[in-house]
Amino acid sequence: MIRLTLIFITFLVSLLAVFRAPTYHLWLLAIGVAEFAWVFITLTFVLLVAGFITGKYQLAGTLLGIITLFILLSPIFRAYIVARQLPAEMDAALGENEHASGIQPFSLLTMLKDYPQQPVPSKTLPYRKDDLPSSTLDFYPAQQPGLRPCVIVVHGGSWSSGDSKQLPELNNYMAHAGYHVASVNYRLAPAFRCPTQIEDVYAAMDYLREHAAVLQIDTSNFVLLGRSAGAQIALLAAYRQKVPGLKGVIDFYGPADMVWGYSLPANPLVMDSRKVLENYLGGAYNAVPDNYAASSPIEFADQHTVPTLIIHGENDVLVAYEHSIRLNKKLTVKGVKHFFLSLPWATHGFDYNLKGPGGQLSTYAVDRFLRNVTR
Repeated sequence: MIRLTLIFITFLVSLLAVFRAPTYHLWLLAIGVAEFAWVFITLTFVLLVAGFITGKYQLAGTLLGIITLFILLSPIFRAYIVARQLPAEMDAALGENEHASGIQPFSLLTMLKDYPQQPVPSKTLPYRKDDLPSSTLDFYPAQQPGLRPCVIVVHGGSWSSGDSKQLPELNNYMAHAGYHVASVNYRLAPAFRCPTQIEDVYAAMDYLREHAAVLQIDTSNFVLLGRSAGAQIALLAAYRQKVPGLKGVIDFYGPADMVWGYSLPANPLVMDSRKVLENYLGGAYNAVPDNYAASSPIEFADQHTVPTLIIHGENDVLVAYEHSIRLNKKLTVKGVKHFFLSLPWATHGFDYNLKGPGGQLSTYAVDRFLRNVTR
C-alpha cells in the first residue's frame, strides 16, 4: 500500500509536465519536473523495481508507475522533436545555413553528465552617479581577446524585485562564448514606474559606450536580453527608439502586450498579475490606459524593428504564452527578422537549469541568434 501511495503521488506530480500548475508553489515544482526530469524518473523507477519485492497491490502500482514514467519522459521526447527541426528552422528565419555545423540543440547526455565550466569573475560597476543599489551592473568580460560584442541582461521579478545576480549561468556561458555580458540593475516598482526602468537601461548602455575602450566593447554590437518583466523592459528599450549599435533583442517569456495582459489576468493562486501591472504602470487600465499602451512593446514594432528572438513555454502560468504569439504575428506582418522558439512542455523560468530540455534548446537558440546578429 505504501508503494502504491508513493507511486500515486509521483503520478500526480508528473502531471505538471503536461498541465499548467494551478498554484504558485506547484509552479515552482513544475520547473523541477520538466527541467530536472531525471530526478523524478529515477525515483519512479526505484518505486517500480520495489514492486518485485512486495506483491501487495503490485499490478496496480506497476501499471500506474509505467504511466508515470511515460509522462515524466514526455518533456525529453518533445525536446527531441523540437531539436530535430530547430537548426533548419533557425536557418530559414535568420537567413543562414549552419544546420550542418554538428552542434546539437539537445542531448540526453548533457542532462545526465556534469560539464563544469569555469565561472567568469564579474565586477560590479556603477553606471549612474548616485548611491542607489539599482545604479550598478555586473560585468562579465568575454573570454576571448579583442573588441567583443556586449549582451545587456535585464532581470525579471515582476518589476518590483530581483537583481543583477539572477540566473548567472547563461551570463557565464555567453562570456565563454566570446561576449561581454552586462547584467543590469534598475529602479523597482512601485516606487519607480515605467518608463524609469527603460531609461535605466539606456543609461547603462551609455556608460558601456563611454568606457568601451577600457572594457574592450565593440559598440556597434549590442544585444538586449530580458527575462519575464525584464523582457518587457528589453523589448520596449529596443523598439521604442533607435538605439545606436543595437543589433537585436532576446525575449524570454516576456509580456509584450500590456493592454491585452491586463484584460486576461493570471490565475490569482499563482500571481495577482493585475496588481503587479498596476504597481508598475500607476493604476488600473481604466484609470491610466495611455500608460498601458505606451509600455506595450508590440505597439512599437514596425519594419525598422531590430531582429528578435522570442522564447516561451506553452505551460507558462505567470506570463501568458499568448503574449509571444501576438508578438510573433506582429513581427511577421511587419517583415522583421525574428525567430519564435516555442516549448510545448515548459513553464515560466524553465531556463533555471541550462542542462534541462528547455534550458538546452533555449541556450542553443541564444547562441545561434547572437552569432547571426553580431557578425
